[in-house]
This record gives sequence, C-alpha cells and structure tokens, in this order.
Amino acid sequence: MMDVARQLRLAVLLAVLAALAALGPAAAPASASADRGTTVADDDVVMELGKNGVLHVKETITLSGGPLKRTLLTRTRYDDGHDRLYQIANVKGATFDGETLTVKESGTVEYDVTGAVTPVATGEELRWFAVAGPVRNATVRVTGPGRVQNLTCFAGEPTSAMACTAASTDEAGTTAAFEHQGLVAGQTLTVIVGYPTGATGAAPILERRFELSNAFALNTVTVLSLVALLVLLLGGVGLLYWARGRDARIIGGEPGEVSGHQSGHFTPPDGVRPGQIGTLFDEHADVIDVTATIVDLAVRGYLRIDEQPRQTYETPDWRLVRLPRAPLGSLLPYERALHNAIFDGRDEVALSRLRGSFAAELDKVRDALYQDVVTQGWFARRPDSVRTRWTTAGVIVIVLGMATTALLAWLTTYGLLGLAVIIAGAALAYGGQFMPAKTAKGAAALARVLGFREHLATGGIDDVPAVKRIELFSRYLPYAVIFDSVDRWARVVSTGDGVAGQYGTGNGHRADNLYWYEGPAEWDLSRFADSMRTFTMTTSGAISAARHARSQ
Repeated sequence: MMDVARQLRLAVLLAVLAALAALGPAAAPASASADRGTTVADDDVVMELGKNGVLHVKETITLSGGPLKRTLLTRTRYDDGHDRLYQIANVKGATFDGETLTVKESGTVEYDVTGAVTPVATGEELRWFAVAGPVRNATVRVTGPGRVQNLTCFAGEPTSAMACTAASTDEAGTTAAFEHQGLVAGQTLTVIVGYPTGATGAAPILERRFELSNAFALNTVTVLSLVALLVLLLGGVGLLYWARGRDARIIGGEPGEVSGHQSGHFTPPDGVRPGQIGTLFDEHADVIDVTATIVDLAVRGYLRIDEQPRQTYETPDWRLVRLPRAPLGSLLPYERALHNAIFDGRDEVALSRLRGSFAAELDKVRDALYQDVVTQGWFARRPDSVRTRWTTAGVIVIVLGMATTALLAWLTTYGLLGLAVIIAGAALAYGGQFMPAKTAKGAAALARVLGFREHLATGGIDDVPAVKRIELFSRYLPYAVIFDSVDRWARVVSTGDGVAGQYGTGNGHRADNLYWYEGPAEWDLSRFADSMRTFTMTTSGAISAARHARSQ
C-alpha cells in the first residue's frame, strides 16, 4: 500500500511539472511578427470599436514579396496570477490557425478582437497591436462609441516606450489617427485610445495562470483556513481514537504486584502463556513472542535445548530436540504451529538451520497468535487486521489529499488546504498502529500481567523451598524473555544451591544440567545465565533472518 502511495505521489508531481511546462511558454508575453522574407510596402488599418467591446479590424495590405505570415497576439501576462486573452474571430481575406495569420497576396484582411478594452480610473482604454513589421508605411485610424479622451502610440519591440511618428484626432474628436514608417521585423505599432467610462462596459478576458507560488498562496485567508481545517480533521482523528482505539476501562483499579507462584507451584496470572502475554502487552505478535514460546515449550517438556560445543571464536549454536512422549494435544494452536514449524517431521534441528519450511510457517504462528487473543476475549477483533484497516484508510485519505491538493492548486490559490487532508491522512495512517482496543476482559488481564511484570523485576524468592526453585524459576524464564528480565532469572536458576538434580523429574540428568537445557561436556550451571542470554538473542536473530529471507 505504501508503494502505491509513493507511485501516486510521483504521478501527481509529474503531472504538475508537465502542466508547468505546458503553461509556461503560453503565459509568456507574445508579439506580432511577420515573415522575414516578406515586406509590406503599405499597411492601412481601420479599426472600429463597437459598443459591445468588440474591435473590428480591417487592413488593406500591399505586399512586396511572397505570402505574409503574422503571429497575432492572443495572450499576455496580466498580473501575478492571471493571463490576459485576446480572442480573434471572423477572419476574412486570410487564414488563421489560432496563432498565425497567413496573407497570400495583397488585399484586404478583416477580423474581430474581443478583450482589447480595459477599464481605467479615467474611463476605458483600448489597446491593440495594430501593425507588425516589416512595414515601410503604416497608418491606423480608430473610431469608437464615444469621443476620444486621450491617445498615444508606441513603435518598436512589443514592450517599447518609444512613440510612433504621429498621433492625432479629428476636429470632432471621434477618430484617432496614427502613422509610422520603417517598422522592421519583430517590431509592432501599438495604439492606445481612451474613451469615457461606460462607453462599452467591456473588461479584459482573464485566465488564471498556474504557478506554484500562486497555487499555494500564503495569506491570512489561506493560513486561517488551513489551521481551521487541520483542527477539524486532526480533531476527527483524535475522536476516532477516543471512540474506537481506547482500551475498555478496568473496574476495580490496578491489582498491584502479582506473584507467579503459590505454595511452591507456578501460577501465572489467568494462566496466560508467554506468547499470549507478549501479544496482549504490545498488541503485536513479534519475534520476541516466538522466542519466549520456544523457551516455554522447552521448560514445559515439549522439546529440549542442547548447547553445542564450540571453540573460543566460533559462533554459538544450539540443537532443538523433540521429546517423543510430549502431550502435543494439550498445546494451543499457535504453540502447535510453532512446534510443527521447528521440527517439520525431524527429531532434532540445529538453531542455525532454522530456515526453509520454518520461515514459511512463521506467518501461520503469528496468525494463530493474533487469533488466540481474540479467542481469549481480550480483543474484539484481531489487532493486525485493525491496524491494517486504519492504516489503509489513512493511505486512501493521503491519496485523496494529494488529488485534492493538485486540483485546488490547478484551479485556485488554495492548494494549502489540500495539504491539511494529506496531514490528516498521515495522522490516521500513523494512528492506526494504536487503534487495536482491548475489551474489558483484555484490559483486566493486561493489568494483572503488568503486576506480574513488576514481580519479575523486583519480586523476592525467599518464600520458595530450595528443592523447587530450579523447576519453578525455569517456568519464570519464558516470561522474563518477554519483559527483558532474562539476566535476573537466569542467574536465579544458575544459583540453584546444588539442587539441580532434585527437582523431581526423575530423568537422571547430571546436576550440572537442567531437565530442559543441556550444555557441552565442560559446561555447568554457573554458565547458564550467559548461555541463556546468548540463546535468546541468537534465536531472535535467527527468526528475524528467516522472516527476512522469506520476504525476499
């Protein structure tokens, strides 16, 4: 899903860049020009501005040379956010393809221009690029729906401020006349005529120009709108967590420290097993839960862990041995899945060899763990599916936010508002990790588990008879793996006061081994704490490596 989101983000960026590339040249100022191989000897232009604001242009052209090609101005930059459009229509005496006017021979050319009138403080102003060079002699006459109030003209480059040869009005003030000689290629004769307010009522034709600086305008309106939308959307995400992601309240308060034994017998809270505790505690069925379950299966008599002999600089390894008379029918589904994944029809396997089918079966173990916490009534729904659902919803919101941002940036100056949707989607995707909610039963079980964790960290052992300590505290070890207390309990087991052979198993093991853990010939219980610490780290690494190899 995250790969899809990255691809969509790239697609939107490319679309924006393409739009910039497409619009950039069109939005730049354009100018009228004539083909360099053709000269216009005389160009007599008569322009009439109608009351509807449409300018009718009639040119009488005397050509010297081949056909004339002239690029008419159809778009100029108006302000920071808009282009001004000039619409050319009703072309006669020439062909027009939307940009280029082609005149094949001397004669008369006519066309209409809409958008050439601009309201100004003193009235209305007509501005048009009437003649394009090369032209030896150019004359322009302009009439309109009112008296001429002012006039001016410029000759040269399209942005030139150099006056033309002559500009005047008739005695009645209804006609403006302009003259200029010697326009070269690339130069234009621009005429400007002022009329009274309301003479046409026309206005420029504007088209919003896409620019990133405009699309994400930063002003009071956009900032306040962004803040308001963020508060609304993030508040909605918070409300969703409040309503759907919080654990149920515990009735009766916290239970405090919870011991794991009574009268010398192991009694974990609610009979919860290590893998279950890990998934209940952090809502993830992860590597450490599998490691703790392997140790738990050994302690409970379903397999034995044999530490292999090695030289000083060799990598440590262990052999997992299946015990033939173990009551596999009493295992929970996730424990059975793990036992099957480890041995896969074998009687024993080296820890370093746990790959292949084991990696393929790990997903089944995690799946069974998630299903188990639902079966126990601790969660109404599987934590992994809840996270996936909310994270997917967040990614969808991010994609919608990206589309909204692109649309708002393209059409308006409020592109920042789309960013609020993206941020809200990111918050929802991230917050999805915290959305699995425990039921009242699950919250109560977690409270007792936390009390058990406190006992594992600080609880005393003096009330346990010495003869039962190794067996009892061996049962503590898998839980200590979950809560990172391995060192403490491994040391407790290793200092068994010489009673390692007195824990009532009747299996005849030497006193320098445990009923579930055997070391090499030179090994004794004094080394058990270091061995156990290394075993848990190596096992977790092997499981992670197997999962990584599986994903490739």
